[in-house]
Amino acid sequence: MLLKEKIAIVTGIGTGMGKAIALRCAKEGAHVVGAEINEVTGRQTAAEVSAHDRRGLFVKTDMGRVEDINAMVTTAMETFGRIDILVNNAGVTKSLGFFDVTEADWDWIHSVNAKGVFFCMQAVAREMAKRKEGRIINIASIAGKGFRGTSNISYAGSKGAVIAMTRIGAAQLAKHDINVNAICPGATRTDLYTNVMKQLTEREGISEEQAISRLDASIPLKRSNSPDDIANMAVFLASDEARNITGQSFNVDGGLMWD
Repeated sequence: MLLKEKIAIVTGIGTGMGKAIALRCAKEGAHVVGAEINEVTGRQTAAEVSAHDRRGLFVKTDMGRVEDINAMVTTAMETFGRIDILVNNAGVTKSLGFFDVTEADWDWIHSVNAKGVFFCMQAVAREMAKRKEGRIINIASIAGKGFRGTSNISYAGSKGAVIAMTRIGAAQLAKHDINVNAICPGATRTDLYTNVMKQLTEREGISEEQAISRLDASIPLKRSNSPDDIANMAVFLASDEARNITGQSFNVDGGLMWD
């Protein structure tokens, strides 16, 4: 068990990558604090964590609100007394052309994907620093490295910010023995992915099957990710096996991007 008796916060646990990461952490021995805005799916995932004989604690959290983030971290500390791992997974997007992005779209995407990620890192790292240890894993995207097939330019910018914050965070938190790394997924079969595909088909007048086929054909390994592909990397980076890795942004994308 790679994470035996560790305390992990995973944001966005309701579906997709967040759910897969939470369940894999539990399977590897961690107790999980799950932050999620959707109370129904959040409670369901927390219950599934508990079914692994680990404690799953759901905390309703809007990652675009700093007061929600701080309250969630406070609840985690009051319940478990420490935080060993943070997986900053929660994120939002939709399919938009260059000229379709509005100020409201920009503010919504960046409030969760950039602001939320930073202030969650900050709140958790403040507690980790007291114990001089911790692992932070930010879920970025190959969009943040300039992937041309991004859902929209604002999303790409927000994920580029995550990569930059991962590097600066790693540098500034190293003295506290806190490792900070990022995972950059490519196309991953989640509800978010499905919604973006539907928006793309409506905008370009093609079928959903055509859109998915076109994307998969562009991947060297000819397959998109399952959420478990991301969970596997997250657990590795959270474990002692990755104790000397920090400031890195790892692509999990079937070979779409090389840097």
